[in-house]
Amino acid sequence: MGNKLKGKDLIKLGFPKNNSINIALGQINRYRKREKKERILEEAKQVLLAPEKYQGNAIWGKVAEGLVKPVEVQMHKLRNTRVPFSIYGENEIDDLAKYQLYDALKLPVAVQGALMPDAHAGYGLPIGGVLATENAVIPYGVGVDIGCRMCLTVYPVKASYLKGKVHQLENILSEHTKFGMYETHKMKHDHEIFERTEFQDIPLLKRLKIKAYNQLGTSGGGNHFVEFGVVTITDENNEFDLPIGEYIGLLTHSGSRGLGANIAKHYTYLATKQCPLPKNVQHLAWLDLNTHDGQEYWLAMNLAGDYAKACHDNIHKRIGKLLGAKAIAKIENHHNFAWKEKVNGQELIVHRKGATPANKGELGIIPGSMTAPGYIVRGLGNTESLNSASHGAGRKHSRRKCKEKFTKSDIKHQLKMNGVSLIGGGVDEAPMAYKNIKKVMANQQELVEVLGTFTPKIVRMDK
Repeated sequence: MGNKLKGKDLIKLGFPKNNSINIALGQINRYRKREKKERILEEAKQVLLAPEKYQGNAIWGKVAEGLVKPVEVQMHKLRNTRVPFSIYGENEIDDLAKYQLYDALKLPVAVQGALMPDAHAGYGLPIGGVLATENAVIPYGVGVDIGCRMCLTVYPVKASYLKGKVHQLENILSEHTKFGMYETHKMKHDHEIFERTEFQDIPLLKRLKIKAYNQLGTSGGGNHFVEFGVVTITDENNEFDLPIGEYIGLLTHSGSRGLGANIAKHYTYLATKQCPLPKNVQHLAWLDLNTHDGQEYWLAMNLAGDYAKACHDNIHKRIGKLLGAKAIAKIENHHNFAWKEKVNGQELIVHRKGATPANKGELGIIPGSMTAPGYIVRGLGNTESLNSASHGAGRKHSRRKCKEKFTKSDIKHQLKMNGVSLIGGGVDEAPMAYKNIKKVMANQQELVEVLGTFTPKIVRMDK
């Protein structure tokens, strides 16, 4: 467009000489740059005349906010004191993870925090960190893989079936699961999630819809997996009315793929611009939920969480069909997300970054490693932990450390000893990279009770 819209065009319309002009130019350049200048100016004039009508609008909402109640950008200082917190299994957690939590506990918006027994250092909040804030959401308190979750399906098939059918089951996982950045299913499935209005209303999501459609039913890289194993039910009063005993199970771990990663990147950038913090804690920048961007992130995050669930449902549907077995139980939970929850009677935003929701009676699954059992758990609703538990065994060694420390033959030896067959998976995901899950579970007996276990037998990961 030769006659590019400039700030002085907006001033001529009557826009105040403040940040609302920069916001308007930013939105127009990002979303409307191919349109005629006259048409955009006509719309901008309407926004100027009645900004309150445009609040919440995908493109003009942010401009309207700038006119009615501009977001205050001010340098925030950390408090000198920490808000109340609890740490579980403190002796097993590295100092860096603790210091990351301590910094988060000094944020002006923080109300309460907790650290789970599988915790280790991350960006922003540590992995295994839980933080309750007042009317503020921290994109890096949720993490890059929004709605990363576990899903376990139990089938009415005897565990002995696994032994005789190893090759067939390996083939199912090789042929019908897709991993990493570039693999997608040849046969694409549609899903009602793509009807959601957020894909229309939020410009960022509109651009990501095709990517999300293509990646439906695929798993990420890193520690994401799809595995067959043995489910052992040990509590006779279980919610599924299953007799105590062994069954075949399918366990998946994955998140919201490229959709979630792009949402995290975009809103983290906006948060750091709107909420300047000292350099060592800038990853903890938050969005006020009363702002346009805060509301938009909240909608986008929830959509990404539902999309992650849709991906798991798709994987389990595909594999269940090939097994020819009908599920008798399904247990699933997020572990990278933020929820609105009542804490001591006050509604707060509870961020769980690598932590499992463990409200009273809530079911979840906490995986070990590819050679260690995972646990089917029921939450005890412990308010000290902000109703949370660990999301796994937690890393003992970083990815880099694993590459220095372990070899492929070390891993092969471990797998053989445990009777596990592995498709894909790198040295950085060695079973030895993880903490002892039994110790982790022992450190959270006041957070969850155990209904049963899942022992991996055939594991598929990214190459």
